[in-house]
Amino acid sequence: MSDESEESDVYRVRDPRALKAVAHPLRVRLLGALRLEGPATATELAARLGESSGSTSYHLRQLARYGFVEEDPGRRDARERRWRSAHRYTAWDELEIGGTPEGREAAGFMRERQFEALAGDRAAFERDRDSWGPEWIAAAGMSDHYARLTPASVTLLYERVSAMIHELEAADAADPAAEAVMLHFAAFPTRGYTG
Repeated sequence: MSDESEESDVYRVRDPRALKAVAHPLRVRLLGALRLEGPATATELAARLGESSGSTSYHLRQLARYGFVEEDPGRRDARERRWRSAHRYTAWDELEIGGTPEGREAAGFMRERQFEALAGDRAAFERDRDSWGPEWIAAAGMSDHYARLTPASVTLLYERVSAMIHELEAADAADPAAEAVMLHFAAFPTRGYTG
């Protein structure tokens, strides 16, 4: 990313322990809820996610330990402990993190959580499909593509998709028809495809 403000919204994980810490299923859900819905207390998150407040409190402290969440300075009451996401996105360099068995394991755990998030988002859409208007039903969906690309082209594709997401998000910011949309993008090389 070239924009400095966008870069500050990205937590670039370099420690495999931090990536493994955030890859815990409940921690991924907590971080996602804070990113999507804004600051909340452990009790509020527990009610939202169907967990105990003791469990959410513990996992929020673990996320804070590794820099994923922080206390919200804009809390309403000095007695409450409100949490917020410290960054909008989490990223890691696969070569850097994957340089050790611990790092490869952590990256694998995180990819598994991402896959679970995709499956959960799809299931939620299917469950609530009738509550969305025809425009959203027509726009939502998934696709897959097979293409013969170089690593440089895949990297460029990620960069362009990311830039386009930011551009469209800025353009739609004031539009009352805009909704939160979960976007998932993955690219893995495969053997046997000849195009």
